[in-house]
Amino acid sequence: MRKRAGKSILLLFAIMLVLLSACGTSGSSGGEQAAGNGDSGGDKPLKKVVLRLKWVHQAQFAGFYAAAKQGYYKDAGLDVEIRPGGSDFPSVQMVASGSEDFGVTGADQILLAREKGVPVTAVSTIYRETPFVLFSLKESGIASMEDLAGQRVGVKLGGNEELTFRSMVAGAGVDGSKIDEMPVKYDLSPLLSGQVKAWPGYVINEVLAVEELGHEVNLIKPADYGINFYADTLFTKQELIDKDPELVKSFVQASMKGWAYALEHPEEAASYGLEYADNLKLEHEVNMMKASVPLLQPDNLPLGKMDSAAWETLQKSLIDLKFLKKEQSLKDVFTNEFLE
Repeated sequence: MRKRAGKSILLLFAIMLVLLSACGTSGSSGGEQAAGNGDSGGDKPLKKVVLRLKWVHQAQFAGFYAAAKQGYYKDAGLDVEIRPGGSDFPSVQMVASGSEDFGVTGADQILLAREKGVPVTAVSTIYRETPFVLFSLKESGIASMEDLAGQRVGVKLGGNEELTFRSMVAGAGVDGSKIDEMPVKYDLSPLLSGQVKAWPGYVINEVLAVEELGHEVNLIKPADYGINFYADTLFTKQELIDKDPELVKSFVQASMKGWAYALEHPEEAASYGLEYADNLKLEHEVNMMKASVPLLQPDNLPLGKMDSAAWETLQKSLIDLKFLKKEQSLKDVFTNEFLE
């Protein structure tokens, strides 16, 4: 009886060992499978990147939305958060603080930041031809810089718009003291009411908004006076370039791929902005994107590529107009290395 009981206990113990061993093997296998799923089948986890735009969400930034929507950022190993900009969230300050990785701003702001000791570097330009124009209601008869003498003109102070306006005045040889300047922001009412005769804005935005209200306009373009400053420019801190050049390259190239997609599919790319802001109207966004296309690649150079002569001209204008006190080293201001 005792022998039989002993054998039964030993048999039961052996069965338990087998079961425990099987459970352990199963648990190990399950753990490895879960880990594999956690990092996308063995791929490296995505790197978190934050992009701060120059302005609020709209088709002006459609290429970045396309890069996210089409999976180009993910394919590059990046998890990109796109944040709106504006006066409350100036991109240069946000990136310089280290809280964000990349930003979009006017090229002039890169030079001004450098003079203040803020080590930001342009890595791509989006709008190689500036979208900025002065425009008037057609019935005003104002169609050139020379027509502005004795007229009240809206001026947006303190940024790329003011620099371009003053460069246009100088380029036209107009006596600026004869122009009645009125500081304006974004409400177009002074123009529509006739209080202001010419307005500073983007041909891809404010001009379209006025036309969509049924008004015809006259455009006064910087190019007519030999002026073309890079507008939206992608930048980052020099510290990130030194620390993780591969991340910078991955982000820049994925972004340019997104912009290439937007050029090929402007209506689709314009619609992506509606996923970022619920106050946008599709028709206006599509019009904005279509108006942007000729400004993104006006000289058939690769998307995003910058030219040293353009930076030299911009810097000279900043100095001549006393926006900038001294020349900055352009090799520190911009680089095309991440586009190649």
